[in-house]
Amino acid sequence: MPPKKNVKEEKILLGRPGNNLKSGIVGLANVGKSTFFQAITKSTLGNPANFPYATIDPEEARVIVPDARYDWLCEHYKPASRVPANLTVYDIAGLTRGASTGAGLGNAFLSHIRAVDAIFQVVRCFDDAEIIHVEGDVDPVRDLMIIQGELRIKDAEFVEKQLEGLKRQTARGGQSLEMKKLKEEQAIVQAVYDCLTVENVDVRKKNWGNKEVEVINSLLLLTAKPVIYLINLSEKDFIRQKNKHLPKIKAWIDENAPGDVIIPFSVSFEDRLTRMSEEEAAEECKKLGVKSALPKIILTMRSAMNLGSFFTCGADEVRQWTIRKGTKAPQAAGVIHSDFEKTFIQAVIFKYNDLKELGDENAVKAGGKLQTKGKDYVMEDGDIVLFKAGAAKS
Repeated sequence: MPPKKNVKEEKILLGRPGNNLKSGIVGLANVGKSTFFQAITKSTLGNPANFPYATIDPEEARVIVPDARYDWLCEHYKPASRVPANLTVYDIAGLTRGASTGAGLGNAFLSHIRAVDAIFQVVRCFDDAEIIHVEGDVDPVRDLMIIQGELRIKDAEFVEKQLEGLKRQTARGGQSLEMKKLKEEQAIVQAVYDCLTVENVDVRKKNWGNKEVEVINSLLLLTAKPVIYLINLSEKDFIRQKNKHLPKIKAWIDENAPGDVIIPFSVSFEDRLTRMSEEEAAEECKKLGVKSALPKIILTMRSAMNLGSFFTCGADEVRQWTIRKGTKAPQAAGVIHSDFEKTFIQAVIFKYNDLKELGDENAVKAGGKLQTKGKDYVMEDGDIVLFKAGAAKS
């Protein structure tokens, strides 16, 4: 008999497996969250105000994902309809010390974070006597410690309850398959609890196996979500790219959340740009020698959630679809319509770079760059695709 092929097990990612993932803007009160929300969404849904808990319910908006490929494809095809990719963003009420025990809007705040898939954590590094700080003074490292501590405490409380429930079930004993599964789950939940309380490590920072990730994903833990740290500077500090707190912040994150991304930006600068036309904003950035940080923030969050894109193109419509990286062709077809996944036949694919280099689809085909892929094809970011499917059963 021929030797068995080594089948590489696909790594399961932390987080929900869907394509319609959401990010939440998190931070202490009065750090610039709602003004940032208004700037990034170009909306007035937020409720910025100079007092804690100005935002009570999480506001929601969709942010267009900046992508030069999409812009070029629209220019190339000149379609009747244009649909860019978007990212759903929530502005969540400000946290305060003691939120895990219900202080301030604590329980509501933490439940809103549980509902999102990734976190924009806004950290205040600007001094302004007119904008009160809920802790009395500006100390970003202290603020980082407060938020990390509150999220870990809440996760530990939640995991402890799950653990107690599992222990009651496994105490009955027995050798059934169901009991074996419960004991395995209990061991994993115990490991998660120890991670939070003994090792004092956020869940996302530990290397978990696939079985462990499956259990963790069912818990929707706060510390399992990817975090992008947005360091809110004054406009002056952002322009000169200097701030006395930045080295301390980097040192803290390197020690306590290694690998997490730090993006310095200025809410006041971004807010000012939104009040200008595109031409005026571009001229202002050129004059000051800086760029808006918003495109980088959006793309970094998308990457942190392991999201990518494919395109469908033609004279009728150019559309950018969002999928989780690692998605296979039938599941990508299902994003367009669920019937397409069930009746998938094949995907006809070519690459954006080939189209741009060769000029049109006929040249792509003549150059042998058109590919026909089956059910096992893993979609690549930037694929241009035509899905072929059979008739759906009624």
